[in-house]
Amino acid sequence: MACCFMCGTDMKQKVEGGGGNKVRVFSYSEMRRATHGFSGANKIGEGGFGSVFRGRLKDGTIVAVKVLSVNSRQGIREFVTELTAISNIVHENLVTLVGCCAEGSHRILVYNYLQNNSLAYTLLGSGRSNIRFNWRARVKIAVGVAHGLAYLHEEIRPPIIHRDIKASNILLDKDLTPKISDFGLARLLPPNATHVSTRVAGTIGYLAPEYAVRGQVTKKSDIYSFGVLLLEIVSGRCNHNARLPQGDQFLLERTWTHYEQGKLEEIIDIDVGDDLDVEEACRFLKVGLLCAQDAMKLRPNITNIVHMLTGEKGVSMDRVTKPSVIGDSDLNAKSGQGQADADSTTMKSFASTEPLTSSDVNNETSL
Repeated sequence: MACCFMCGTDMKQKVEGGGGNKVRVFSYSEMRRATHGFSGANKIGEGGFGSVFRGRLKDGTIVAVKVLSVNSRQGIREFVTELTAISNIVHENLVTLVGCCAEGSHRILVYNYLQNNSLAYTLLGSGRSNIRFNWRARVKIAVGVAHGLAYLHEEIRPPIIHRDIKASNILLDKDLTPKISDFGLARLLPPNATHVSTRVAGTIGYLAPEYAVRGQVTKKSDIYSFGVLLLEIVSGRCNHNARLPQGDQFLLERTWTHYEQGKLEEIIDIDVGDDLDVEEACRFLKVGLLCAQDAMKLRPNITNIVHMLTGEKGVSMDRVTKPSVIGDSDLNAKSGQGQADADSTTMKSFASTEPLTSSDVNNETSL
């Protein structure tokens, strides 16, 4: 890949990579024009890394413009070198980086624009009436996200830990093919900028307990988040709703209760359509519960998850344990107390979080 960038007003340099992708470099003024001054009317999302705007380039191409919210400590060369690595990661279920802007303190990423917005908007949010998500569409989305995550965890060396798998980071193209966004962006932030300390609304309910409470990040943190996402896809319901009665606020808790009562099918979205395969839907819910177990070592790896979702591997619930659920009060306790106090934060769990083993941490790099 050849990635050019601007340093000052008229000097260009080039960073070579091996992926063959060409990343365009835009000036800040071009980004302002494309988004009409980053107008609120063009804002289409916000995540742990910054706000996203719909933009139109001079040639008429529609793009998604992500303005990173944390000032980078990197120089332009270092920033673009990191983007070179990200742009070389190409998979059907990952968003494609097409450009960037690194000018002064501004750090902006430009992606392909996906017509059907995010899963959070179209399935779980205000845009849900625009698209009909029958069962086959949901299977395609769930399996596609699993394939994308498997690519990040198992095919990339060193592996990429996403850190923020959630419905708003799953974008959908015109055919409802899911694309994971925001992968690899952790390396663009200052060392002290974590998702927990800079989180935005929507993260609650997806955070693995060991990540939220102790800051431990492994592949299994992503697996926990994927499990919660899987429950959302099957149920058509957000993972957390404070307006519901206490026992029903967290989808994960409610799903576990129904599993224990042998009524798992009652979690399935009633609007899923006539093509519903109840047995397959319940299998997906069971996989979600396996992924969200409190003990990291009990969560399956992403390869086995793909095999369970596709039916190539059976789903054994013999050793499944009650999941943990992290709420606002838990994170507030973490931010307001010392680390020792944070480690003793009360969580909604009947299982203890296992300590990291050497196999959990060896050779795992969070990009």
